Amino acid sequence: MNALAELMPGTSQIRELRGQLRHDVSMAEYVSWRAGGRAEMMYEPADSEDLVCFLQQLPLETPVYWLGLGSNLLVRDGGLSGVVIRTHGALRELRLEQMKDGQGSVYAEAGVALPKVARYCASHDLTGAEFMAGIPGTVGGALAMNAGCYGGETWRVTEQVMTVDKTGQVRMRKQSEFHIGYREVEAKCREQQEWFLGAYFLLPVGDGRISRAKITELLRSRVASQPLGQANAGSVFRNPEGDHAARLIEACGLKGKQLGGAQISMKHANFIVNIGQATASEIEELMTQVKEIVAQQTGIHLVHEVRIIGERTGVSV
Repeated sequence: MNALAELMPGTSQIRELRGQLRHDVSMAEYVSWRAGGRAEMMYEPADSEDLVCFLQQLPLETPVYWLGLGSNLLVRDGGLSGVVIRTHGALRELRLEQMKDGQGSVYAEAGVALPKVARYCASHDLTGAEFMAGIPGTVGGALAMNAGCYGGETWRVTEQVMTVDKTGQVRMRKQSEFHIGYREVEAKCREQQEWFLGAYFLLPVGDGRISRAKITELLRSRVASQPLGQANAGSVFRNPEGDHAARLIEACGLKGKQLGGAQISMKHANFIVNIGQATASEIEELMTQVKEIVAQQTGIHLVHEVRIIGERTGVSV
């Protein structure tokens, strides 16, 4: 039993905090778009146990935001009031739980980068997690949006998850307790908001060499097709049923369209890149223009999968 298990349901145990709390933090330094406002506070926990203690001591009215690698996230120029909890580098536990009946269970905390999970599974001859190597995010973010690529999706291989609420109460949740869709996940019944602390992935035993070869090929394809050398947040829009957002955007003549320092990538039309000193406002406005033009020309209404948070104004909190 790990230390976190001691803090599961019903505990009111308070311990001294060991993480780092900072004030007035530039979010542009922590999101992959390299743009955005400032956060009133940022807490970097020492580990999951320390995070639980922090939440137990945090006033309930304080807004809370979760940050992994900062991909798939746009923080508006007006910034954020409340506290940002940075999980990457803190919630980093990754372990093999068990191998039984031709399957293996892997536990990964919310701050673990998905490519690391993919490689870890392959190194233990577990198959089905190779697609994670193509997602530039963490386990927590992938669970929250059912991230996927190359035919795979996070919740297809998720058996159960560990969550924490604003009071610091930790729970184990089964997959059946969530509505899971394309790029969206919703709890079926909750009295208050919960966030993902980690997940148990259930995968079939296979040939690790084949898995590693798939990962290598997937990464090669990603380098060839995506603007990895420029600041971006991954795919901006969800793919409409039966079509691809990139094809629609390119068909509307929008590839390369620029607004200030934000540009629709010349390499992949469903990426917006920061080519200079782009502001969050410029990125968001370019997203809006793309949606409007695609809707006018094709009748299809694109839905962004990028999460947008913060105030629209240019006044820092």
